[in-house]
This record gives sequence, structure tokens and C-alpha cells, in this order.
Amino acid sequence: MKERASGSRRLPASAWAFDSALALVAAGVATALLLSVVSVPVGSGVPVGVVALGYALVLLHTLPLVTRRRFPGAVLALCVASGLAFAALFMPPFFLGPAMLVAVYSVAAYGRRWVSLAGLAVAELGLAAVQLTPGRLERSAFLLFMGIIAVAWMLGHFVGDRQVYAAQLEERTAELEQAREELARRAVVEERLRLARELHDVVAHAMSVIAVQSGVGAHVAASRPQEVGKALAAIEATSRAALEELRRLLGVLRQDSEPQASLTPVPGLADLDSLLAEVAKVGLAVRLRVEGTPSPLPPGVDLSAYRIVQEALTNVVKHAGPARAQVTIGYRDQEVMVEVIDDGRGAVTPAGDGRAGTGHGLIGMRERVAVFGGDLEVGPRPGGGFRVAARLPLATGRR
Repeated sequence: MKERASGSRRLPASAWAFDSALALVAAGVATALLLSVVSVPVGSGVPVGVVALGYALVLLHTLPLVTRRRFPGAVLALCVASGLAFAALFMPPFFLGPAMLVAVYSVAAYGRRWVSLAGLAVAELGLAAVQLTPGRLERSAFLLFMGIIAVAWMLGHFVGDRQVYAAQLEERTAELEQAREELARRAVVEERLRLARELHDVVAHAMSVIAVQSGVGAHVAASRPQEVGKALAAIEATSRAALEELRRLLGVLRQDSEPQASLTPVPGLADLDSLLAEVAKVGLAVRLRVEGTPSPLPPGVDLSAYRIVQEALTNVVKHAGPARAQVTIGYRDQEVMVEVIDDGRGAVTPAGDGRAGTGHGLIGMRERVAVFGGDLEVGPRPGGGFRVAARLPLATGRR
């Protein structure tokens, strides 16, 4: 059986409210019973100091029930000690019995096993010790109280075991739910891997057919022109089927949290003016400089160059503080150069922000440049600020 740990539980507000009300009711009932037994100063002959001490012992006996769930052993010890002291003074402690039973029940329900057994022994021994005081009980009442204490302990023990069992079931249910979710995630990953292999097979097969048919068309273009149309028709049918299959598989592979594809045209360097206008709205002054004659770029290179400028300016806005920036685009015969410099804090920014070496922004830039076999230089400028420079070859293959 799982060991109980009453002191480490965080009790809900309802439990505190119930225990507080229980302690107040127990204190009120015990005080009222004491008032009915002794009247001060008329007719009792009991010293005022002793009566006052009796009232204090009643409160000490009942009010600690507020903490009976967190400190059941200590509460029972106080109940036994205060009951013995009360009986030793002048009065039989029979009207303290309800609070004692609550303490015995609590130590059995919320205490650790050894504390529970020790509490039962202490309660029974305390009741036996009452028989040695002036307020001792009659023999029949003594035996009855011994049995009632045992019943209260057994009831608390049963309730405590049920609580432990319920906690174990809840924990096991949570573990099973976590395992089920893990299996579901694993199944999704395995399915995505299978679809990725299918995607690879579709692309490889389609490209092979297209390559063969285009080779056939080029070979027979001069000698048998009528065959060129058949080759082109086969290429068209194969490419359409491959594109349809690609759309289907990519739709399945898309993460649920990913946004749907936007209908907005893919941005490029021609859209830098709107990008710089957006950056200017947040207070960053940017100057654009173009070197060479602008010419149409391959779509991938055009998009990558735009994203590099966008990411670099975003980092300037986030991390450079008050600064100015300059974007330089250099068009050359076989490559395009992108440079973004600023005069902000640059070198003193943390490495994890993408400006000093290892951030996600820098990783994304490196990946984009690496796709085309280009070069990327980033780092602080000697005179202050930061510099991002990328070279993107226009050839389709890697160097």
C-alpha cells in the first residue's frame, strides 16, 4: 500500500473552511457543556483560577482541529494531553470526547502508518490514564469509550486507504493517458515518414519519366517531328499526375498548427520598399542602396535575399536599440550580394538573439544561403554596430 504523506498535500480552501468550522463547533459545544457543569463564582466551590484554566484547556483541546489533516499526530497529542490535564484538575472529561474522536479518526485517515498506530495506542493509554485522575469514568463508560475510540480509528483507517487507492487510480489514469498520447504521436510520426517515402518515390518516378521523354523528344525532333508531340503529351500527363500526388501528400504532411498557404505572391527584392516602410513605422531609419543593374532573379534566390534582409532588419529593431541601418543590394553577373549594417549596440547583444552567432534568425539565414552554395558573414563592426552580408549565386546547383 502506498504510504500516505499528509504534510505535503496542498489542501483546498473547502477543506480548510470545513475544519475551521468543525473546530469552532467543537470548542463551542465543549465550552457550553463546561458552563452547564460549573457555575462561577456561585455554588461550585471551584477556584476561579482552576475554572479559567479549564476553559483554556477546552480551547487547547478543540481549536487545533483546524490543522487535523496536515498535522494529525500533533493534533491528537494535544487532545490527549489537554484531556488528561483537564481530568486531573477537577472535572470528568466526557464532554471532550467528540473532539478526541475526531482527532483519532484524523490520525488514522491522514497520518502515516506508524503515526496512525501510535496515535491509537496513545489515545487508548490516555483514556486508561484518566482512570487514575479525580475525574475518572465509570467502568462501563470506560469500556464503552475504549470501543468507540477503536471504531473511530478503524473508520479513519478505511477512509485513508480509500483515499490512497483513489489517488493511485488517478495517477495510473494519468500515466495511461500520457502513454496513449505518446503512442498516438508515434503513430503520426511513423505515418508521416511513410508518406515522406511515398513522396520521394512519386517525385523520383515522375522526374525519371520526364527525363526519358524529354530525351526522346530531343532525339527525334529532327527525324520524326510527330513523335515530339507524343513525348510532350507524356511529359504533361506525368507532371500533372505528379503535382496532384504531391499536393495530396503535402496536405497530409502539413502540421495541424501550420497556417494554410497564403494566396499572396511570394515576396522578393522588388518588395523591399514596402518592407522598409513597415520598418520605418517602428522608428528605424533605413537607407536602401542598389549596386549594379537590377535584373530578374531565380524565384528561390529572390525570396531568400528578401528574407535575409527582413530577418536582419528585425534583429536591428529588436536588439540594436536606437540605430540607423543601411541595406545594400549588389547585382552581379552570376550572383547577388545582400548587406545590412547598423550603428546600434551590435557587439554587446546576447548570442541567443540571432545577432551574435547562434540564434534562430542566424540559423535560418545560413540555411537559406547554404541551399544555393553561397556565403554568409555576420558579426560586429569595428566602429560599432552589426553587419550581415550574404552572397547568393544565381546558378541552380550548389558549388
